[in-house]
Amino acid sequence: MRIPFELAETVAAVVDEGTLDAAARRLHVTPSAVSQRIKALEELLGRVVLVRSKPARPTEAGVAVVRLARQAALLQHDAVAALGAGDGGAPRTAVPLAVNADSLATWFLAPLARLSQRHPIVFDVHRDDQDFTAGLLESGTVMGAVTSRATPVAGCRVSALGAMRYEAVATPGFVERWLRGGTTPGNLADAPVVDFDRRDDLQNEWLRAMDAAGRPPRHFVPASNDFATAVLIGLGWALLPTFQSADPLARGELVRLGGPPIDVPLHWQQWNLRSPLLDAIADEVVAEGRRVLAPVS
Repeated sequence: MRIPFELAETVAAVVDEGTLDAAARRLHVTPSAVSQRIKALEELLGRVVLVRSKPARPTEAGVAVVRLARQAALLQHDAVAALGAGDGGAPRTAVPLAVNADSLATWFLAPLARLSQRHPIVFDVHRDDQDFTAGLLESGTVMGAVTSRATPVAGCRVSALGAMRYEAVATPGFVERWLRGGTTPGNLADAPVVDFDRRDDLQNEWLRAMDAAGRPPRHFVPASNDFATAVLIGLGWALLPTFQSADPLARGELVRLGGPPIDVPLHWQQWNLRSPLLDAIADEVVAEGRRVLAPVS
């Protein structure tokens, strides 16, 4: 069986854009043509590849087709580059990547900027918790990911980056109001805490290390820079990456609450596909991660 690239590309476009109409605009065809291509592919495979929801999402068979489309597009880019056949008017290759919010807010964009200056590419960055970005690799949504998972995802290879170090901090005014007697279990039970979202377990991990049981009042602020701002204005205490807390600590705007820092080891995983472009991306991201992140103890 041979899957025509045009049909696989169409499925990937629908998954990326969410609807047939949006995919049609991206592919410069009519929505009817998109629908006909999907129908033709499903008849060829004998399987449904898309769930017609809003947004549209791939079935298990569709995931395999999307992965094929992305890999084919990557290999096409490499071939054109090797032949020197590209021209300035050609569309840039889109490279989908996944990263955790704190890396995105601190160190991850710098290597992407350097890459975009040397290669005709654009990046489609997906943000998720580091414990969940590997799932985007498994689904074929992205080609590479910063993840906490050290074990390679099937069909991928992995490189260690280093550890994102977090420290518990708060404003002096917050400490004076809520933790005047120190970070005792009793005080911590009442002091408001800021969590990124309901999957964020860092603050709970630190509380366990401090022998503080119970569930203190919680704010949820699901954006990395806004999360840090919430701590800086005294909304609650939280663990911040040392990238974000170093300057406010030096200025006296924040103080450390004590207790152990928490290191979150990070890894770079990417498709195990021999591609000069994907290898160039890995080289930049891994080098930057190892330069700025803490060594894994």
